[in-house]
Amino acid sequence: MIGLTSLIVKDAPVLPKLDRKRGLFVISKIDEIIAWESSVDRQREAKFVDLGRYLCEVRAGQYWRLEKLHSFDDFLHRRFPDSRRKAYYLMSIHEHLPKHIKKDLNKIGWSKAAELVKVARSDRQKFDCATWLHNAQTMAKEKFRHEVEKHLTGEDTEPSDIVYFKLYKSQIPVVEGAIETAALMLGSDKSRGYCLEMICADFLAGAQASRGDPDVLLDALARSYQLMPEEQKIRFLAKLREENAPALAS
Repeated sequence: MIGLTSLIVKDAPVLPKLDRKRGLFVISKIDEIIAWESSVDRQREAKFVDLGRYLCEVRAGQYWRLEKLHSFDDFLHRRFPDSRRKAYYLMSIHEHLPKHIKKDLNKIGWSKAAELVKVARSDRQKFDCATWLHNAQTMAKEKFRHEVEKHLTGEDTEPSDIVYFKLYKSQIPVVEGAIETAALMLGSDKSRGYCLEMICADFLAGAQASRGDPDVLLDALARSYQLMPEEQKIRFLAKLREENAPALAS
């Protein structure tokens, strides 16, 4: 109870003085930049640094109160109805990257800048911004993301990619349910991508993979084997030997 009672204060925190003129200006700039998304993508991409800065100012100055909203989250929901995650990425870019490199960020795009934030937050005072900015400018997006992941984890993991496909709303519960079931069977520590791969591998196995590329199924099974704990690997190999003993004997 000590931790809870220490938060109790007699007076409520004082709200920041609302600068109406500045607030309306900042909100208008945000709406102006967002409006470019539907007309000229390149212009909006070049303005993502400014957009992140203005969003941080709206949060700090509580300018969302000018629109009679209840919270900054409501402000973001109104302007980023599909995904507020990008808005927070842009704010993180403004908050964590050194001021002197922000003029060059429009050359690499917001997604690479978001990857730079991960390195900056991890390395803190040791962050070599010049080297990482150069890498971001010269490397392809996926290659750069892979380098960041390797730097953060210390492991040279397999390169990844993001695959997009459309689902009807009626299909989503089926897909989500299949992935959740696979996670229960494979272990909750496995990624959703891995669970989806195992579902597809199981389908290929049942649909006679020899009609297509048999290496696809082989690669999926090999990856599954590598992720097993050592004890499970031993039991798996023993079971294979047991089941294939008659064939080997003949």
